[in-house]
Amino acid sequence: MEFTTVLFYVFSAILVVSALRVITAPNPVQSALFLVLAFFNAAAVWMLLKAEFLAILLVLVYVGAVMVLFLFVVMMLDINTDVLRRDFKRFVPVATIIGGIMVIEAALILWHGYAGIAAPVQDAASAQGWSNTRIIGKLIYTDYIFAFEVAGLILLVAIIAALALTLKHSKDSKRQVIADQLRVKAKDRVRIVKMGSEVSPQFDPNPEPSQDPEAPGNSGAGQVH
Repeated sequence: MEFTTVLFYVFSAILVVSALRVITAPNPVQSALFLVLAFFNAAAVWMLLKAEFLAILLVLVYVGAVMVLFLFVVMMLDINTDVLRRDFKRFVPVATIIGGIMVIEAALILWHGYAGIAAPVQDAASAQGWSNTRIIGKLIYTDYIFAFEVAGLILLVAIIAALALTLKHSKDSKRQVIADQLRVKAKDRVRIVKMGSEVSPQFDPNPEPSQDPEAPGNSGAGQVH
């Protein structure tokens, strides 16, 4: 057995275990870290298959950007795992059926794809003198252009749905309405109140003398000499 074959089985085993831990880890942060490990092993497998462009793209885009964002969001949110796992057993049968259907469909697609290819992609690329990046681009934008456009449309719908869920109006949330801010006038926001000036007694600069004859300062005010 060649050394590259041994590495392929090692990376594949770690990839499968990491993928299982993504859905079985009790902590969301641990799940995200196991997903990062799964991406790294998938990139290593692609490197062994001489798909360097896909491997580098997986590490830069998913590990370097998407998963870092996931980690920040998961660590900032106060996720109650007890509530999330409360109805876990109730959804296991449905999840098993859906997962089985997805596995069967993926197996059929892979079997049909590998059965219809007379020569590997790498052999075709080397025969024409192309790099694997160029042959991947040719396949995506010629033979698989419809699937590529459908995937882009699904991602667009997912982005719109995420924005719609985030911007949902609620009485407890405050939001900024730019149109209302532009239509506002000074008389609607500012009220000018005219008030007379008042001077506090303890700060009176010119106090008036007391008119009380019994006052200490007026003891001789009513005497004639």
